[in-house]
Formats: sequence, structure tokens, C-alpha cells
Amino acid sequence: MMQLLGITELRPGANGRDPDAPNAANYDESKANPFPELPDPLTTKDGKKITSAKDWWLLRRPQIVEDFDREVFGRTPSKTPKVNWEIVEQRIEKHGDVSVLTKQLLGQVDNASYPLVNVDIQLNVTTPANAKAGVPVIMELQFVFPPTADPAFVERIRATAHDWQQQVLAKGWGFATLIPVSIQPDNGAGLTQGIIGLVNNGQPRKLDDWGALRAWGWGASRALDYFATDSAVDAKRVGLAGHSRYGKAVLVAMADDPRFAIAYVSSSGAGGAKLHRRNFGEIVENVAGAGEYHWMAGNYLKYAGPLTWKDLPVDSHELIALCAPRPVFIGAGATNGDGWVDAKGMFLAAAHAGPVYKLLGKRDLGTTEFPPIGTTLIEGDIAYRQHTEGHTAGPNWPAFIQFASRYFE
Repeated sequence: MMQLLGITELRPGANGRDPDAPNAANYDESKANPFPELPDPLTTKDGKKITSAKDWWLLRRPQIVEDFDREVFGRTPSKTPKVNWEIVEQRIEKHGDVSVLTKQLLGQVDNASYPLVNVDIQLNVTTPANAKAGVPVIMELQFVFPPTADPAFVERIRATAHDWQQQVLAKGWGFATLIPVSIQPDNGAGLTQGIIGLVNNGQPRKLDDWGALRAWGWGASRALDYFATDSAVDAKRVGLAGHSRYGKAVLVAMADDPRFAIAYVSSSGAGGAKLHRRNFGEIVENVAGAGEYHWMAGNYLKYAGPLTWKDLPVDSHELIALCAPRPVFIGAGATNGDGWVDAKGMFLAAAHAGPVYKLLGKRDLGTTEFPPIGTTLIEGDIAYRQHTEGHTAGPNWPAFIQFASRYFE
């Protein structure tokens, strides 16, 4: 990618582990905002102010989509292979005290164009066993932990998942879990594998080809295709949830596919809901670095090399705006424990997406003032909450479910 861009070096990312390092991550708010001027989501490239919903859809939104496609997340191919969904196992079981129907599915991606790459998407769907009609479903993009992972950590994650799933079932809704790494590997070496490698016939990407975030979102849309065929699911009331890197992917998927009804974007940080122009915790240089560049388009690397963050033609408030008029919940933890994702940077992005929501007849966040930690802002169609704990989605699930109830009940 660097060769294609004519770049010989990138600026180093922030060091979030050593506060004494020369490139230590910044957590000082007085130094956090070197580029305060954001692109205006309601002004076209030729300077026209957008004042109607019609002009948003016809003039401005396509410009923003093109900038994200070319410079940030890469383009989804115009043609992608079909996915054949197969129910591998189906069973009635108990989830806590609730009787549920669980389906284990495999989405086999047609690889006739390049048989050397196989892609089998893993999806589980659980709905109340006694439901008389299709129910709303919240689908989470789920982490898969290696055998070497700390057992206590894995158990905490499983307990958190069980808790939110119980909360969803108590509403009479269902839940689903999608495994993103079954769609696209989460590393640069995997770019010639997965759906990206399959579409590219095992060849390296072009500068504006899609990265893993968009590929994971594509897989979520294919799961939504399946839901439309499942009588146990109300496919018009499917929400999408994800944490950390999968929070990034959820926001991309929500912006890309208007069929998703609602999103819970948890601790997504840089490349997600956090403003690219903020110097707080994770920064552009981290996302463009060797460990994360595969999430993005190759063109994104420019902004950690010869260009700077302010040269980006778009910022994350416009990614949230692309989800309008559908509801989006942005969540994070306390700076002491979740500072890397920059809770305030995500709040500011949510606030600056508000004018687009209002233009489309919806409600904005309700404030532009960063609220005290623990404040629940769910009265608008953009919602926000920062909890008191660390890098976890768990404490914000009750607030998100309360928010979603307004749309699902």
C-alpha cells in the first residue's frame, strides 16, 4: 500500500501503554483539539447550503458516501458472491428461565469464481420459543478468543453477553451473534483471504478497495438477507450491536445498509464514532499502522504520512449522519479504563451529526455540552451514554434497550 501511494514512512501511532514514551497517548483535554474546524455535512463541495431533505439525499449525501468510500473505508465491490444459508442445527433450549429456539447457521459464499478461497459465515439466532410471530432481533458482532486467552477474562465476556441477552429476551425480542472473522480475517495477511481475497481472486487490494470493517458490515447485511426468510424474525426490526473494533464495523454497516433499524455502537474509537481530528487516545496513525490498516482503505494511510488529519475530506460526525434518519446509540466507558476510545470525541461527533437528523425531521442529541459521566441521553434519535467502568459494553446495555424500546414496541 505504501508503495502504491509513493510513501516511504508513516508517523508513529500513540503509545497507550507507556505514559513516559515520546509518543505517549494524550489524555489531556487542553491538547486534544488541534483541528477544531469540522467539515460541514450540510454544505456541498461547491459551497451550496443544503436546506431540504431532497437535496440531502440527491446532492450532499452521495458526496459524503464517495469520500468515505475512496479515502476511509474503501469501496464495496459492485458485484459480490451470493450466500447460501444453511441451518446446521436447530434446538429448543433454556436461556436462563426463558424457553428459546436457537438456530446455528452457516452462510456458504459462492466461490466458483475463485475456488482457492472458502468463506463460511457463522451465525446463531435465538428467538423466544413461544413467539406467535416474528420478533425484533438484536444482532451482535461477536469476538472469538484464542485458546490462550485468560479464562477469567473470557468468562467475564460470556457473563456480560448472557446478561444483555437476558435483557433482550425479557422484552420478548430475540438475539443473534455473527462471527466477523468468519467473513474476513482480522489481520493484514488475511487480505488475500476471506471475502476480500475471494472477490480479488487472491490478489492484493487496490488503494480504494474495501477493508475489513466494510467487509464485516457486508457480512452483517447478508445475515439480514437471511432474516428476511425466517418467520421467527421481524426483519424490519433488526438492530446491530458491536464493541471496540466491531463497534466501528457496526457504524459502517448502519451507514451502508438502510435496512438495519437501529445500532448500538460501543467504544468504537478512531475509525468509528470518534472524530479523526481529535488527539486523544487512539489516533489516525494507530489505525493506519501495521496492526490495524487492514480495517481501512489503502488511501487512508496518506493521512498518517504526507497528509494530516485535517486533510481528510470527511469526519466521523458525517458517518453518523449517513445513518440518519434511523436511531443510533453511541456508548463508551470512563476515561480511566476506556480513555483510548475518546468518549468526548465520540460525543462531539454525535452532536455534530444532529443538524442532518433535524433536517430529516428527527431529533438530535439534545445538547452540545459534554455531559457528566453516567448521564443518559436517549430522548432524541441520536443517543449517548458514558458509563463509569472500563472498556466494556455491558453497563450501557440497559440504556440502549430502553432507547430501542421506543422503536420496537
